[in-house]
Amino acid sequence: MTKPMLQALVPLVDDLARELPDGERYRRLLEAVRALLPCDAAALLRLDGGWLVPLAVDGLSRDTLGRRFKVDEHPRFKLLLAADGPTRFPADSALPDPYDGLVEGLQGQLEVHDCMGCPVQVGEQPWGLLTLDALGKERLSAVDLGDLQAFASLAAATVSVVQRMEGLALRVEDERQRADSYRALVAEKTAPPTLMGHSTAHQRLLEEIAVVGSSALTVLLLGETGVGKELVAQALHAASPRAARPLVSLNCAALPETLVESELFGHVRGAFSGAVADRRGKFELADGGTLFLDEVGELSLAVQAKLLRVLQGGQLQRLGSDREHQVDVRVIAATNRDLAQEVRAGRFRADFYHRLSVYPLVVPPLRERGHDVLMLAGYFLEQNRSRLGLGGLRLGAGAQAALLAHDWPGNVRELEHLVGRSALKALTGLAKRPRIVSLTAAHLDLQPPPRAAAPAPAASEETAAAPALDLRTSMEAHQRQRIEASLARHHGNWASAARELGLHRANLVRLAKRLGLSARRGVDA
Repeated sequence: MTKPMLQALVPLVDDLARELPDGERYRRLLEAVRALLPCDAAALLRLDGGWLVPLAVDGLSRDTLGRRFKVDEHPRFKLLLAADGPTRFPADSALPDPYDGLVEGLQGQLEVHDCMGCPVQVGEQPWGLLTLDALGKERLSAVDLGDLQAFASLAAATVSVVQRMEGLALRVEDERQRADSYRALVAEKTAPPTLMGHSTAHQRLLEEIAVVGSSALTVLLLGETGVGKELVAQALHAASPRAARPLVSLNCAALPETLVESELFGHVRGAFSGAVADRRGKFELADGGTLFLDEVGELSLAVQAKLLRVLQGGQLQRLGSDREHQVDVRVIAATNRDLAQEVRAGRFRADFYHRLSVYPLVVPPLRERGHDVLMLAGYFLEQNRSRLGLGGLRLGAGAQAALLAHDWPGNVRELEHLVGRSALKALTGLAKRPRIVSLTAAHLDLQPPPRAAAPAPAASEETAAAPALDLRTSMEAHQRQRIEASLARHHGNWASAARELGLHRANLVRLAKRLGLSARRGVDA
C-alpha cells in the first residue's frame, strides 16, 4: 500500500471513533476514494433483497440516490456481488453500465467507459457494493485492486460502526428470517415503496413518525392530495409493536354510502339484499393490528357516530347482528380536508374529530422539500427505465431545473405521473430507440397550474382577532398545548405525563424540545 493511500486512510480510521452523522461518514469515505483513485464517480450501495439502494454517491447526479437498482436487470452489479474481491471490467465490455447517463462529467458524454467495483461484507454477510466509474477508457487500469479492497474493508467497518451506534446490531438468524419473509411479500416487478428524502421538512416528518410510531395513539394524517399519506401510515405501522400484525386500509371516499358500514363492521347472512354469507369487516380483519382510514373526511355523520363507539370501547356489531365483537385496533386516519372547519360547518362530528386527532401529523407538500424532488424523480426514472426496457433514463440539466422550479400542486403523485408521461414522450417519433434516453424540459412540458380565485373570507370575531395560521403551525400549537396541560396536571412530572399521552418518556422529551418547551419546562433529558 502506497504512502498517499495510508495517509488518506488514517483520518477515515480516526472517524470510526468519532460521533458523526451516517451520511457524513459515507461522504468522507467516497471523497477519499475519488481523491486517491482516478475515477469520475464513486458510489456505496446497500443490498436489500434483490435490490441495490444507493446510500452515498460522489460524481453522480442527485437523482441517483432515489434509484433502486434491481440486481437481475444489471449484469455488472450481479457479477460484482458474486465476486470474492475487486473486479475490473474491460473498457470494451458489452455489458450495459447502470450509471450510463448519470456520471457528471464531460458535456454530452453519457456512456461510462471504465468500471470496477468490490463487494462489501459485514459480519461475513454480503452487505452491498463499492463502485468506481470513469468516462475515459483505461482510466481505472492503473488502480491497484488491493487499494480498492482496502476501501471496501473500510466501508464495511464504517457500516458496522453505524449499525452499532444506531442500535441496529441485530441477531443474525432472526433478522434473516424476517428479511426472507419480507422479500417474499415484495417479490414484485417494482421495489417496495419507501419514504425517501433529505430535506429538513422530510427529516422532521421522520422524527415525528419515530416519536409516535411506537405508541398506541390514534394518528390523524393531514396534508394535500398526493403527498404520500398512505406511505406514512405504513411507516407508522412498521414502527409500532403491531408491525407483525395486519395493516388494513380502506378508502372511505371510494365506497357507496350503503356499503361503508358493511366494509367497516362486516355483516351477517341476510342483513341486506346480496348478503349471502357472514362477512368480517375491516375492523375485525385488523384485530391486533392497524386500520388505515383514508379520506376519513368523506364519512357521513351516521357512520362517524358508529365509528366513535368502536374507537372508544373497541366494541362493534356486524350489520344485521345483535352480537357484539371486541377488537383491539389502532386507527390511523388521513384527510386533505380542514376537519376543524368541517366541524364548525356541521359536516363533521366534534367528538369524532377529537377522538381521531389525538396526534395530528402534517405530511409536508413536495414544494417544501427542495432537492428531494430530484431524489424522488430518480426513483420513478429507474422504474420507467425497467418498464420500457431502456439502457438508461436520465434528466438533462434543463429538466432538473424545471423540476426544482415547479410548484407541484399534485405533489409526489403528480411527479410520478409526469416522469412516466415524459419518458413516453421522449420515445415518440424516434425511428430507433436509443440506449440512453435523456429527458429535457420540453419533454416535461410543465405549465403553471390554473389557480382558482380565493373566496373572500367571511368576517368574524375570531378571524378579526388573530391572523390565520398555516396547518403545521396550528398542529404544533395543538401538540404544545396538550403537553403543557398534561405536565401541569402532573406537576411537571415527565414520566406521568408521558404515560397519560401514551408515549415513552424519552420520545415525549424529544418532541417537547422540538416544540420549544425545553426552556420553559427545564427539559434536561
